[in-house]
Amino acid sequence: MHKLGKVLVAVLAVGVFAGTAYGYSTVSSLDGITREDVIESPEPGEQPADGSLDILLVGRDSRTDEHGNPLSAEMLRELRVGANGDDLTDTLIVLRIPNGQKAVKAFSIPRDSWVSEPGTKDKTKINGIFGHAKFASASAQREAGKTDKAEIDKVAITAARKATLKAVEDLTAVKIDHFAEVNLQSFYDISKAVGGVEVCLKRDTKDIKSGANFKAGKQTIQGADALAFVRQREDLPRSDLDRVRRQQVFLAGLAKQVLSAGTLANPARVSELIDAVKRSVVLDGSWDLLDFVRQMQGVSGGGIAFDTIPVVNPDYRYNPRQPTATAVQVDPAQVRAFAASLIGAQPATPQAPAGPTVDVLNASGKDGLAARVSDLLGEKGFGKGETKNADAVRRLSTVRFSDAAERGAEVAKLLGGLTAQRDGAVPAGHIEVVLGQVYKGPGSSSSGGGSAGQGDQPITSDDTGCIN
Repeated sequence: MHKLGKVLVAVLAVGVFAGTAYGYSTVSSLDGITREDVIESPEPGEQPADGSLDILLVGRDSRTDEHGNPLSAEMLRELRVGANGDDLTDTLIVLRIPNGQKAVKAFSIPRDSWVSEPGTKDKTKINGIFGHAKFASASAQREAGKTDKAEIDKVAITAARKATLKAVEDLTAVKIDHFAEVNLQSFYDISKAVGGVEVCLKRDTKDIKSGANFKAGKQTIQGADALAFVRQREDLPRSDLDRVRRQQVFLAGLAKQVLSAGTLANPARVSELIDAVKRSVVLDGSWDLLDFVRQMQGVSGGGIAFDTIPVVNPDYRYNPRQPTATAVQVDPAQVRAFAASLIGAQPATPQAPAGPTVDVLNASGKDGLAARVSDLLGEKGFGKGETKNADAVRRLSTVRFSDAAERGAEVAKLLGGLTAQRDGAVPAGHIEVVLGQVYKGPGSSSSGGGSAGQGDQPITSDDTGCIN
């Protein structure tokens, strides 16, 4: 099984935010940070066309520093990780900052989200796109006769970063303006630099793979413990979705800690934080940090809200030949609407062609489920038919059709991979959806789509609460 290198990458943002109160001279000390030409430089003073400054924060499961040098054996032991990591982007967070506003909306993309791979007709987990693009670029360079390994790796990593950014843009319809990447060590260093972060757990939990071993209740964690906290997914009820929640809670607490008077009034601590950022963070070459600090003046820790994109099915069986292989199924239309809603915009998503009428029967016993699912299918271009409660409660869900096999299969896929079957009793031109007790697809939550559709509320530093 691949290594689990979850990294809470938005520490870069709060590191920069620290400069808003500590002074512009502090930000100038970040001039030595590693830069990468991932994004085309905007025109001076240009406002983001989509109404928001959007920053992609990427965490790599990498056992190297920002220059590609292997971490020492001593540091690997301290981090509680093995020497071999994967070319995976195990953390993806987008920060949306509406033009002219101080509110910051951040959303996570689960690492196993099943998405289209840029430049191909294939679909894959979003965290694997980095490695695929890196391998393809390196192979193409060798075939072209290049032999300098360092140069090949440099070009390949740039291609991988660009492919990851493109995948996020394709999924969310958000035009990314800036890019930041960190690795395992940077998170370790930054969490120690601020003196740790307070978190609260609902119960005791332990996981050998990540090195996590925590008691229930409030506790302050840093360094290797903090890294284990955001990497753990074993012994968590919702696995990766709970791990995403862990990241958001820790980052909200980190923002609060960085922006506290105790941290900002301590020059030594701020200097240590800046040094930690410089050691292992990579930024796009067009990012003017001083200008960014000016824009962010007035932002407080409580002014940053963290959420997660809507999820169709967290246990999606994407390969019939490998029934144990799972991914997180997401609907780009839902994701785009969610991302646009964070800045009050309307997503530019094409509607599906007019389809047959869909009748929805609620056999789950959950109030309002049929209406919510009917509305979602109507947004996809299907005709809205009858919605009612079924005669009896059922456990499983099905999609039935008589003469609309192709569109019936499409409905089944949109609703999380339900069973689709032909049934002559269904009227011509109609598709019948029966929703059972274990239905977890779109519309299953009445919470409005927050936090992967699991009913979680957005996280802020003012109210993180106790979590799994």
